[in-house]
Amino acid sequence: MPQSLIKNIVIVGGGTAGWMTATALATVLRGRYPIRLIESEEIGIVGVGEATIPMIQRYNKIIGLDEAEFVRETQGSFKLGIEFVNWGRLGERYMHGFGPIGQDLWTVRFDQYWHKMRKLGKAAPLEAYSITRMASKANRFMPPDTSVSNSPLNDIAYAYHFDAGLYARYLRKLAEGRGVQRTEGKITRVEQREADGFVRAVVLENGERIEGDLFIDCSGFRGLLIEETLHTGYEDWRHWLPCDRALAVPCESAPMLTPYTRSTAHRAGWQWRIPLQHRTGNGHVYCSDFVSDDEAAHTLLAHLDGKALADPRPLRFVTGMRKQCWNRNVVAVGLSSGFLEPLESTSIHLIQSTIAQLIDFFPDQGFNPTETAEFNRLSRFHFERIRDFIILHYHLNQRTDSPFWQACAHMPIPDTLQHKIDLYKATGRLLRVDNELFSEVGWLQVMEGQNLVPDQYQPLVDLQSEDDIHQYLESVRLVIEKCVGVMPEHSQFIREHCKAAPVTL
Repeated sequence: MPQSLIKNIVIVGGGTAGWMTATALATVLRGRYPIRLIESEEIGIVGVGEATIPMIQRYNKIIGLDEAEFVRETQGSFKLGIEFVNWGRLGERYMHGFGPIGQDLWTVRFDQYWHKMRKLGKAAPLEAYSITRMASKANRFMPPDTSVSNSPLNDIAYAYHFDAGLYARYLRKLAEGRGVQRTEGKITRVEQREADGFVRAVVLENGERIEGDLFIDCSGFRGLLIEETLHTGYEDWRHWLPCDRALAVPCESAPMLTPYTRSTAHRAGWQWRIPLQHRTGNGHVYCSDFVSDDEAAHTLLAHLDGKALADPRPLRFVTGMRKQCWNRNVVAVGLSSGFLEPLESTSIHLIQSTIAQLIDFFPDQGFNPTETAEFNRLSRFHFERIRDFIILHYHLNQRTDSPFWQACAHMPIPDTLQHKIDLYKATGRLLRVDNELFSEVGWLQVMEGQNLVPDQYQPLVDLQSEDDIHQYLESVRLVIEKCVGVMPEHSQFIREHCKAAPVTL
Protein backbone atom coordinates (compact mmCIF):
# COMPACT_ATOMS: atom_id res chain seq x y z
CA MET A 1 0.00 0.00 0.00
CA PRO A 2 1.37 3.50 -0.79
CA GLN A 3 2.23 5.60 2.23
CA SER A 4 0.03 8.58 3.06
CA LEU A 5 2.48 11.46 3.02
CA ILE A 6 2.36 14.42 5.33
CA LYS A 7 0.93 17.44 3.58
CA ASN A 8 2.34 20.26 5.69
CA ILE A 9 4.58 21.05 8.67
CA VAL A 10 3.90 23.76 11.23
CA ILE A 11 6.66 25.07 13.51
CA VAL A 12 5.40 26.90 16.59
CA GLY A 13 7.98 29.42 17.79
CA GLY A 14 11.06 31.01 16.28
CA GLY A 15 14.37 31.76 17.99
CA THR A 16 17.33 29.43 17.62
CA ALA A 17 15.26 26.22 17.87
CA GLY A 18 12.57 27.29 15.42
CA TRP A 19 14.82 28.68 12.74
CA MET A 20 17.39 25.87 13.02
CA THR A 21 14.53 23.42 12.51
CA ALA A 22 13.02 25.39 9.64
CA THR A 23 16.32 25.80 7.80
CA ALA A 24 17.32 22.15 8.16
CA LEU A 25 13.93 20.78 7.07
CA ALA A 26 13.65 23.21 4.16
CA THR A 27 17.10 22.09 2.98
CA VAL A 28 16.61 18.35 3.41
CA LEU A 29 13.00 18.15 2.20
CA ARG A 30 13.76 20.29 -0.86
CA GLY A 31 10.42 22.05 -0.99
CA ARG A 32 8.37 18.83 -1.14
CA TYR A 33 6.60 19.62 2.14
CA PRO A 34 5.20 23.09 2.86
CA ILE A 35 6.74 24.48 6.08
CA ARG A 36 5.14 27.29 8.04
CA LEU A 37 6.70 28.92 11.10
CA ILE A 38 4.58 30.93 13.53
CA GLU A 39 6.23 33.38 15.91
CA SER A 40 5.41 36.60 17.72
CA GLU A 41 7.91 39.39 18.11
CA GLU A 42 6.03 40.42 21.26
CA ILE A 43 6.92 37.16 23.00
CA GLY A 44 10.64 37.31 22.25
CA ILE A 45 13.21 34.56 22.77
CA VAL A 46 15.50 33.42 25.59
CA GLY A 47 18.54 34.02 23.40
CA VAL A 48 21.44 33.18 25.74
CA GLY A 49 22.77 30.12 23.90
CA GLU A 50 25.82 31.70 22.36
CA ALA A 51 28.40 28.92 22.72
CA THR A 52 28.52 25.66 20.79
CA ILE A 53 30.49 22.43 20.46
CA PRO A 54 32.17 21.04 17.31
CA MET A 55 29.15 18.96 16.22
CA ILE A 56 27.52 22.15 14.98
CA GLN A 57 29.78 21.92 11.95
CA ARG A 58 27.72 18.91 10.80
CA TYR A 59 24.60 21.04 10.90
CA ASN A 60 26.35 23.85 9.04
CA LYS A 61 27.45 21.41 6.34
CA ILE A 62 23.92 20.00 5.89
CA ILE A 63 22.40 23.43 5.36
CA GLY A 64 25.28 24.56 3.14
CA LEU A 65 26.35 27.39 5.40
CA ASP A 66 29.31 29.59 4.42
CA GLU A 67 31.47 29.78 7.54
CA ALA A 68 33.02 33.21 7.01
CA GLU A 69 29.66 34.78 6.20
CA PHE A 70 28.03 33.06 9.18
CA VAL A 71 30.69 34.33 11.62
CA ARG A 72 30.48 37.87 10.22
CA GLU A 73 26.68 37.98 10.30
CA THR A 74 26.50 36.75 13.93
CA GLN A 75 29.42 38.79 15.35
CA GLY A 76 30.95 35.40 16.04
CA SER A 77 34.28 34.12 17.24
CA PHE A 78 35.88 30.69 17.38
CA LYS A 79 35.96 28.26 20.28
CA LEU A 80 38.56 25.62 21.11
CA GLY A 81 37.16 24.58 24.49
CA ILE A 82 35.88 25.68 27.89
CA GLU A 83 38.01 26.90 30.77
CA PHE A 84 36.74 25.91 34.23
CA VAL A 85 37.76 28.10 37.18
CA ASN A 86 37.25 27.15 40.86
CA TRP A 87 35.46 23.89 40.03
CA GLY A 88 37.87 21.57 41.84
CA ARG A 89 39.22 23.82 44.57
CA LEU A 90 39.23 27.59 44.87
CA GLY A 91 41.99 29.06 42.71
CA GLU A 92 42.30 26.04 40.42
CA ARG A 93 41.52 26.08 36.70
CA TYR A 94 41.60 23.63 33.85
CA MET A 95 40.48 23.46 30.23
CA HIS A 96 38.12 21.02 28.57
CA GLY A 97 39.60 21.28 25.11
CA PHE A 98 38.07 19.92 21.92
CA GLY A 99 39.71 17.17 19.89
CA PRO A 100 42.22 14.47 20.81
CA ILE A 101 44.86 14.44 23.51
CA GLY A 102 48.21 13.00 22.53
CA GLN A 103 48.64 10.51 19.74
CA ASP A 104 47.75 6.84 19.91
CA LEU A 105 50.72 4.51 19.62
CA TRP A 106 51.25 0.84 20.31
CA THR A 107 48.13 -0.88 21.69
CA VAL A 108 47.07 1.30 24.66
CA ARG A 109 45.40 4.72 24.79
CA PHE A 110 47.69 7.73 25.21
CA ASP A 111 46.23 8.77 28.54
CA GLN A 112 47.14 5.43 30.13
CA TYR A 113 50.82 6.05 29.41
CA TRP A 114 50.39 9.55 30.80
CA HIS A 115 48.84 8.18 34.04
CA LYS A 116 51.91 6.04 34.62
CA MET A 117 54.41 8.77 33.90
CA ARG A 118 52.54 11.28 36.06
CA LYS A 119 52.80 8.87 39.01
CA LEU A 120 56.54 8.81 38.37
CA GLY A 121 56.77 12.60 38.10
CA LYS A 122 57.94 12.35 34.49
CA ALA A 123 55.00 13.80 32.59
CA ALA A 124 54.01 17.34 31.73
CA PRO A 125 50.49 18.54 32.65
CA LEU A 126 47.78 16.91 30.53
CA GLU A 127 47.14 20.16 28.63
CA ALA A 128 50.62 20.04 27.10
CA TYR A 129 49.50 17.17 24.87
CA SER A 130 46.43 18.94 23.46
CA ILE A 131 46.77 21.42 20.61
CA THR A 132 43.42 23.08 21.38
CA ARG A 133 44.27 23.57 25.04
CA MET A 134 47.72 24.99 24.32
CA ALA A 135 46.40 27.19 21.52
CA SER A 136 43.72 28.51 23.90
CA LYS A 137 46.37 29.47 26.46
CA ALA A 138 48.24 31.32 23.72
CA ASN A 139 45.05 32.93 22.31
CA ARG A 140 45.73 31.40 18.92
CA PHE A 141 43.39 29.86 16.38
CA MET A 142 43.25 28.37 12.92
CA PRO A 143 41.04 25.74 11.28
CA PRO A 144 42.60 22.39 10.36
CA ASP A 145 45.30 22.57 7.71
CA THR A 146 44.45 19.64 5.47
CA SER A 147 47.67 20.07 3.48
CA VAL A 148 49.70 18.88 6.47
CA SER A 149 49.37 15.13 6.99
CA ASN A 150 50.01 13.32 10.29
CA SER A 151 50.18 16.59 12.23
CA PRO A 152 48.15 18.13 15.07
CA LEU A 153 47.51 21.05 12.69
CA ASN A 154 45.38 18.67 10.61
CA ASP A 155 43.21 17.71 13.58
CA ILE A 156 42.04 20.96 15.18
CA ALA A 157 38.49 20.60 16.49
CA TYR A 158 36.58 23.82 17.04
CA ALA A 159 33.16 25.39 17.45
CA TYR A 160 31.78 28.92 17.62
CA HIS A 161 30.53 31.69 19.87
CA PHE A 162 27.80 33.84 18.37
CA ASP A 163 24.99 36.26 19.16
CA ALA A 164 21.87 34.08 19.43
CA GLY A 165 19.53 36.82 18.21
CA LEU A 166 21.67 37.48 15.14
CA TYR A 167 21.96 33.74 14.53
CA ALA A 168 18.15 33.32 14.46
CA ARG A 169 17.89 36.29 12.10
CA TYR A 170 20.57 34.83 9.82
CA LEU A 171 18.87 31.43 9.70
CA ARG A 172 15.50 33.05 9.07
CA LYS A 173 16.90 34.67 5.94
CA LEU A 174 18.20 31.29 4.73
CA ALA A 175 14.97 29.46 5.58
CA GLU A 176 12.68 31.97 3.91
CA GLY A 177 14.91 31.85 0.85
CA ARG A 178 14.26 28.10 0.75
CA GLY A 179 10.50 28.38 0.90
CA VAL A 180 9.61 28.55 4.60
CA GLN A 181 6.59 30.76 5.20
CA ARG A 182 6.76 32.88 8.35
CA THR A 183 3.58 34.03 10.08
CA GLU A 184 3.61 36.75 12.71
CA GLY A 185 1.07 36.23 15.47
CA LYS A 186 0.14 34.80 18.84
CA ILE A 187 -1.59 31.45 19.16
CA THR A 188 -4.73 31.69 21.29
CA ARG A 189 -6.25 28.26 20.75
CA VAL A 190 -5.15 24.75 19.79
CA GLU A 191 -7.57 22.34 18.12
CA GLN A 192 -7.24 18.58 18.64
CA ARG A 193 -8.84 15.64 16.85
CA GLU A 194 -11.47 14.03 19.01
CA ALA A 195 -10.55 10.47 18.08
CA ASP A 196 -6.88 10.45 19.11
CA GLY A 197 -5.96 13.86 20.54
CA PHE A 198 -3.64 14.72 17.65
CA VAL A 199 -3.23 18.44 17.06
CA ARG A 200 -5.32 19.46 14.08
CA ALA A 201 -4.76 23.22 13.93
CA VAL A 202 -3.70 26.33 15.82
CA VAL A 203 -5.74 29.51 15.85
CA LEU A 204 -4.09 32.94 15.96
CA GLU A 205 -5.14 36.04 17.84
CA ASN A 206 -6.44 37.55 14.58
CA GLY A 207 -8.66 34.51 14.00
CA GLU A 208 -6.53 32.83 11.34
CA ARG A 209 -6.64 29.04 11.56
CA ILE A 210 -3.54 27.09 10.50
CA GLU A 211 -3.83 23.35 9.95
CA GLY A 212 -0.94 20.91 9.98
CA ASP A 213 -0.06 17.23 9.93
CA LEU A 214 3.24 17.46 11.82
CA PHE A 215 3.66 20.14 14.50
CA ILE A 216 7.06 21.07 15.92
CA ASP A 217 6.95 22.81 19.28
CA CYS A 218 9.70 25.43 19.60
CA SER A 219 7.76 27.56 22.08
CA GLY A 220 10.43 27.43 24.79
CA PHE A 221 9.92 26.61 28.46
CA ARG A 222 6.16 27.09 28.02
CA GLY A 223 5.74 24.01 25.81
CA LEU A 224 2.54 25.32 24.25
CA LEU A 225 1.78 22.12 22.35
CA ILE A 226 3.83 19.40 24.04
CA GLU A 227 2.75 20.35 27.58
CA GLU A 228 -0.09 22.88 27.73
CA THR A 229 -2.06 21.01 25.07
CA LEU A 230 -0.93 17.37 25.29
CA HIS A 231 -0.01 17.31 29.02
CA THR A 232 3.03 15.15 28.31
CA GLY A 233 4.62 15.55 31.74
CA TYR A 234 8.07 16.69 32.87
CA GLU A 235 10.82 14.84 34.71
CA ASP A 236 12.44 17.08 37.35
CA TRP A 237 16.20 16.62 37.89
CA ARG A 238 16.76 19.35 40.48
CA HIS A 239 17.82 16.78 43.06
CA TRP A 240 20.96 16.30 40.92
CA LEU A 241 21.25 19.73 39.31
CA PRO A 242 19.86 22.18 41.88
CA CYS A 243 20.51 25.47 40.07
CA ASP A 244 17.14 26.96 39.12
CA ARG A 245 17.79 30.55 38.07
CA ALA A 246 20.04 32.58 35.82
CA LEU A 247 20.86 36.21 35.09
CA ALA A 248 22.19 37.20 31.67
CA VAL A 249 23.91 40.45 30.74
CA PRO A 250 26.19 41.64 27.91
CA CYS A 251 29.20 43.82 28.60
CA GLU A 252 31.96 45.62 26.74
CA SER A 253 34.61 43.42 25.18
CA ALA A 254 37.93 42.68 26.83
CA PRO A 255 41.12 43.74 25.01
CA MET A 256 41.92 40.09 24.26
CA LEU A 257 39.47 38.07 22.14
CA THR A 258 39.93 34.62 23.63
CA PRO A 259 39.13 31.46 21.62
CA TYR A 260 37.34 29.69 24.47
CA THR A 261 34.36 29.95 26.80
CA ARG A 262 34.99 30.43 30.50
CA SER A 263 32.95 29.00 33.38
CA THR A 264 33.79 30.38 36.82
CA ALA A 265 32.28 28.70 39.87
CA HIS A 266 30.94 31.10 42.52
CA ARG A 267 29.48 30.50 45.98
CA ALA A 268 26.21 28.92 44.80
CA GLY A 269 26.54 28.46 41.06
CA TRP A 270 28.71 29.55 38.17
CA GLN A 271 29.22 32.34 35.65
CA TRP A 272 29.63 32.01 31.90
CA ARG A 273 31.80 34.29 29.77
CA ILE A 274 31.42 34.16 25.98
CA PRO A 275 33.60 36.51 23.89
CA LEU A 276 32.05 37.89 20.69
CA GLN A 277 33.39 40.44 18.24
CA HIS A 278 31.10 43.25 19.44
CA ARG A 279 30.63 42.35 23.12
CA THR A 280 31.08 39.70 25.79
CA GLY A 281 28.09 37.58 26.82
CA ASN A 282 27.84 36.82 30.54
CA GLY A 283 25.46 35.01 32.82
CA HIS A 284 25.21 33.68 36.35
CA VAL A 285 23.51 30.30 36.87
CA TYR A 286 22.68 29.79 40.53
CA CYS A 287 20.59 27.98 43.14
CA SER A 288 18.01 30.21 44.81
CA ASP A 289 18.06 28.01 47.94
CA PHE A 290 21.62 29.15 48.67
CA VAL A 291 21.86 32.72 47.34
CA SER A 292 19.45 35.62 46.88
CA ASP A 293 18.69 37.17 43.51
CA ASP A 294 20.29 40.46 44.59
CA GLU A 295 23.49 38.78 45.71
CA ALA A 296 23.61 36.74 42.49
CA ALA A 297 23.26 39.94 40.45
CA HIS A 298 26.01 41.63 42.46
CA THR A 299 28.33 38.68 41.90
CA LEU A 300 27.64 38.69 38.16
CA LEU A 301 28.22 42.42 37.72
CA ALA A 302 31.40 42.31 39.82
CA HIS A 303 33.02 39.81 37.42
CA LEU A 304 32.56 41.42 33.99
CA ASP A 305 35.25 42.32 31.45
CA GLY A 306 33.93 45.87 31.20
CA LYS A 307 30.89 48.09 31.52
CA ALA A 308 27.52 46.28 31.51
CA LEU A 309 25.50 47.12 28.40
CA ALA A 310 22.09 46.33 29.92
CA ASP A 311 20.44 45.36 33.16
CA PRO A 312 20.74 41.67 34.06
CA ARG A 313 17.85 39.69 32.57
CA PRO A 314 16.37 37.02 34.90
CA LEU A 315 15.48 33.48 33.85
CA ARG A 316 13.85 30.75 35.89
CA PHE A 317 14.01 27.10 34.94
CA VAL A 318 13.64 23.55 36.15
CA THR A 319 16.37 21.22 35.00
CA GLY A 320 14.96 18.07 33.43
CA MET A 321 13.19 16.80 30.32
CA ARG A 322 9.75 16.00 28.93
CA LYS A 323 8.64 12.44 29.56
CA GLN A 324 8.21 12.22 25.78
CA CYS A 325 9.85 14.54 23.29
CA TRP A 326 7.51 13.22 20.59
CA ASN A 327 3.85 12.90 21.61
CA ARG A 328 1.19 12.08 18.99
CA ASN A 329 1.99 14.42 16.07
CA VAL A 330 4.00 16.96 18.09
CA VAL A 331 7.79 16.96 18.35
CA ALA A 332 9.39 19.22 20.97
CA VAL A 333 12.65 20.90 19.97
CA GLY A 334 14.83 23.08 22.18
CA LEU A 335 13.63 24.33 25.56
CA SER A 336 10.18 22.85 25.04
CA SER A 337 11.79 19.38 25.20
CA GLY A 338 13.77 19.99 28.38
CA PHE A 339 16.53 22.06 29.92
CA LEU A 340 20.10 21.26 30.84
CA GLU A 341 22.08 24.23 32.05
CA PRO A 342 24.62 25.42 29.46
CA LEU A 343 27.71 24.40 31.43
CA GLU A 344 29.11 22.37 28.53
CA SER A 345 27.41 24.36 25.74
CA THR A 346 25.01 21.54 24.85
CA SER A 347 21.79 23.55 24.40
CA ILE A 348 22.19 24.16 20.68
CA HIS A 349 23.55 20.64 20.19
CA LEU A 350 20.36 19.17 21.66
CA ILE A 351 18.36 21.20 19.14
CA GLN A 352 20.59 19.89 16.38
CA SER A 353 20.42 16.26 17.51
CA THR A 354 16.62 16.39 17.80
CA ILE A 355 16.37 17.76 14.26
CA ALA A 356 18.67 14.99 13.01
CA GLN A 357 16.52 12.36 14.75
CA LEU A 358 13.37 13.86 13.29
CA ILE A 359 14.85 13.58 9.81
CA ASP A 360 15.88 9.97 10.50
CA PHE A 361 12.39 9.10 11.81
CA PHE A 362 10.44 11.39 9.50
CA PRO A 363 6.82 10.15 9.63
CA ASP A 364 3.97 9.67 7.24
CA GLN A 365 0.42 10.38 8.35
CA GLY A 366 0.28 7.03 10.15
CA PHE A 367 2.79 8.19 12.79
CA ASN A 368 4.02 4.67 13.53
CA PRO A 369 4.07 4.30 17.34
CA THR A 370 7.07 1.95 17.26
CA GLU A 371 9.18 4.62 15.58
CA THR A 372 7.90 7.30 17.92
CA ALA A 373 8.89 5.14 20.90
CA GLU A 374 12.40 4.65 19.51
CA PHE A 375 12.73 8.38 18.91
CA ASN A 376 11.80 9.00 22.54
CA ARG A 377 14.21 6.32 23.78
CA LEU A 378 17.09 7.93 21.90
CA SER A 379 16.12 11.40 23.10
CA ARG A 380 16.10 10.22 26.69
CA PHE A 381 19.46 8.51 26.28
CA HIS A 382 21.11 11.68 24.97
CA PHE A 383 19.55 13.88 27.64
CA GLU A 384 20.52 11.52 30.45
CA ARG A 385 24.12 11.07 29.30
CA ILE A 386 24.64 14.82 28.98
CA ARG A 387 22.95 15.22 32.38
CA ASP A 388 25.47 12.81 33.92
CA PHE A 389 28.39 14.72 32.41
CA ILE A 390 27.14 18.00 33.88
CA ILE A 391 26.47 16.41 37.30
CA LEU A 392 30.08 15.17 37.24
CA HIS A 393 31.39 18.76 37.41
CA TYR A 394 29.32 19.52 40.50
CA HIS A 395 29.88 16.24 42.30
CA LEU A 396 33.67 16.12 41.89
CA ASN A 397 34.32 19.44 43.62
CA GLN A 398 36.48 19.58 46.75
CA ARG A 399 35.35 23.01 47.93
CA THR A 400 34.75 23.56 51.64
CA ASP A 401 33.89 27.28 51.48
CA SER A 402 30.19 26.94 50.71
CA PRO A 403 27.24 24.78 51.83
CA PHE A 404 26.11 24.59 48.19
CA TRP A 405 29.31 22.92 47.00
CA GLN A 406 29.46 20.62 50.01
CA ALA A 407 25.90 19.50 49.29
CA CYS A 408 26.82 18.79 45.66
CA ALA A 409 29.86 16.77 46.69
CA HIS A 410 27.81 14.53 48.99
CA MET A 411 24.58 14.15 47.01
CA PRO A 412 23.52 10.77 45.59
CA ILE A 413 24.18 10.56 41.86
CA PRO A 414 22.75 8.41 39.03
CA ASP A 415 24.08 4.84 38.86
CA THR A 416 25.25 5.43 35.29
CA LEU A 417 27.53 8.23 36.47
CA GLN A 418 28.74 6.38 39.57
CA HIS A 419 29.80 3.49 37.34
CA LYS A 420 31.94 5.78 35.18
CA ILE A 421 33.57 7.35 38.25
CA ASP A 422 34.30 3.96 39.85
CA LEU A 423 35.76 2.55 36.65
CA TYR A 424 38.03 5.54 36.16
CA LYS A 425 39.14 5.59 39.81
CA ALA A 426 40.14 1.93 39.63
CA THR A 427 42.27 1.91 36.47
CA GLY A 428 41.77 5.15 34.58
CA ARG A 429 39.49 3.32 32.16
CA LEU A 430 36.76 5.24 30.33
CA LEU A 431 34.20 3.69 28.00
CA ARG A 432 31.92 5.51 25.58
CA VAL A 433 28.44 3.96 25.57
CA ASP A 434 26.31 3.78 22.41
CA ASN A 435 27.85 6.84 20.78
CA GLU A 436 26.98 9.14 23.68
CA LEU A 437 27.87 12.78 23.08
CA PHE A 438 30.99 13.17 25.19
CA SER A 439 33.92 10.97 24.30
CA GLU A 440 36.49 9.41 26.60
CA VAL A 441 38.72 12.47 26.15
CA GLY A 442 36.00 14.78 27.47
CA TRP A 443 35.40 12.67 30.58
CA LEU A 444 39.17 12.39 31.12
CA GLN A 445 39.68 16.15 31.13
CA VAL A 446 36.97 16.85 33.69
CA MET A 447 37.97 13.99 35.99
CA GLU A 448 41.65 14.88 35.82
CA GLY A 449 40.94 18.61 35.98
CA GLN A 450 38.92 18.15 39.18
CA ASN A 451 41.56 16.00 40.87
CA LEU A 452 40.24 12.45 40.48
CA VAL A 453 43.37 10.31 40.23
CA PRO A 454 43.19 6.62 39.20
CA ASP A 455 44.58 4.05 41.63
CA GLN A 456 46.22 2.09 38.80
CA TYR A 457 46.79 2.21 35.08
CA GLN A 458 46.30 -0.34 32.30
CA PRO A 459 48.84 -3.21 32.87
CA LEU A 460 49.86 -3.36 29.19
CA VAL A 461 51.48 0.06 29.61
CA ASP A 462 54.37 -1.75 31.32
CA LEU A 463 55.21 -3.58 28.08
CA GLN A 464 57.04 -0.39 27.11
CA SER A 465 60.09 0.88 28.97
CA GLU A 466 59.93 4.10 30.97
CA ASP A 467 62.48 5.67 28.64
CA ASP A 468 60.47 4.82 25.54
CA ILE A 469 57.27 6.17 27.08
CA HIS A 470 59.02 9.33 28.21
CA GLN A 471 60.44 9.93 24.73
CA TYR A 472 57.01 9.25 23.27
CA LEU A 473 55.31 11.82 25.51
CA GLU A 474 58.05 14.38 24.95
CA SER A 475 57.85 14.04 21.18
CA VAL A 476 54.10 14.69 21.30
CA ARG A 477 54.56 17.69 23.59
CA LEU A 478 57.27 19.25 21.43
CA VAL A 479 55.32 18.78 18.19
CA ILE A 480 52.26 20.46 19.71
CA GLU A 481 54.38 23.32 21.04
CA LYS A 482 55.84 23.86 17.59
CA CYS A 483 52.42 23.71 15.90
CA VAL A 484 50.90 26.25 18.27
CA GLY A 485 53.81 28.56 17.49
CA VAL A 486 52.83 28.81 13.82
CA MET A 487 49.14 29.48 14.48
CA PRO A 488 47.93 33.10 14.16
CA GLU A 489 46.32 34.97 17.03
CA HIS A 490 42.59 34.44 17.28
CA SER A 491 41.81 38.13 16.68
CA GLN A 492 44.20 38.24 13.72
CA PHE A 493 42.51 35.26 12.07
CA ILE A 494 39.09 36.88 12.48
CA ARG A 495 40.36 40.22 11.20
CA GLU A 496 41.74 38.59 8.06
CA HIS A 497 38.91 36.15 7.29
CA CYS A 498 35.57 37.04 8.91
CA LYS A 499 35.59 40.46 10.52
CA ALA A 500 32.06 41.68 11.28
CA ALA A 501 30.85 45.19 10.59
CA PRO A 502 30.92 47.51 13.63
CA VAL A 503 27.66 47.84 15.53
CA THR A 504 26.32 50.52 17.82
CA LEU A 505 25.59 49.04 21.23
